[in-house]
Parts: sequence; C-alpha cells; structure tokens
Amino acid sequence: MKNARLLAWLSALLLFAGISTCAKPPSYPDEPRITYVGTNKASVVQGNPQLPVDTLLVFFSFTDGDGDVSFPSDSLDIFLTDSRTDLITNFRFPVIPSEGTGNGISGEVTLRLINRDYLCCINNNFICRINPNFPTDTVSFQIQIRDRSGNLSNKIQTETIELRCNG
Repeated sequence: MKNARLLAWLSALLLFAGISTCAKPPSYPDEPRITYVGTNKASVVQGNPQLPVDTLLVFFSFTDGDGDVSFPSDSLDIFLTDSRTDLITNFRFPVIPSEGTGNGISGEVTLRLINRDYLCCINNNFICRINPNFPTDTVSFQIQIRDRSGNLSNKIQTETIELRCNG
C-alpha cells in the first residue's frame, strides 16, 4: 500500500515536471503592439487656475517581441494625439531593464494626465477659459509607442472624455 502511494506520488510529480518544462515563452512580433484598456473616469474638470486640479488616468497594455520597448535615456517614445487639434504630446516610456527581455516582454502602462498640463476646453479659439456659454467640451486621444529599433506600434484610441469647462 505504501509503495502504491509512493509510486502514484512520484508519477504525479514527474508528470507535473514534464508539463512545466514543456511551457514555451511567449512569441510576440518585434514591433510593439498596444491594446487600449480604459480610463479611470469619463469626465474631467478642465485645466484652469480657478478650477480644482483633476487627473485622468489612461491605461494600455503592450507587447514587444525583442524587448526593446523602453529607452534607457530621456527619449520620448509614447505619442498622445489630441483628437480636436492633432497636437501630439510626447511621454517617456518607463525604463525597463534589458536583462531577461530577449524572449519578449509585455506589461501595462498608465499615463497620468493632469488637467493643468494636458486637459483644456477649446471654445471660440480660446483655450482653458471659463465661459458659461461653453460648459463642456469633448476629447479623445490616439496613442502610439516606438521601440529602440524605431518600430512604431499600432495606434489605439480612447473613448470620448468629457471636459467640464466651468468646473
């Protein structure tokens, strides 16, 4: 009876070891790929010194087959395009150590957009002004990233965000 239990236990252990050694690392393309995840809110107070500070968080995930998605220096490699103006704001990708990235990497990025810096209503060609005739504005953002090899990712789009122009 003891031998049967021991044999069953050893067989299960060997089967588990065989399964775990057959696992293959992920296979991602060398060009980065991004997927839109979401935002923390659908409405934000516009940037204006008379209005409260507000923050929009934008979440997206990424994969990169050769693991060279972040620059070790001060390179700006995330591109955020405002749907209203086509103005591109650049951000720096978080630094990812290159050790262990040879099989590719994946992760999630959070962009923190503070209303005083990035989120303003545009009404009658005035930016960030409080105007009772324009209580809201809307914006969406397109996002793209670049890796160290110069490969650009696909582009993703956020949903429409409401900007509260009067607080």
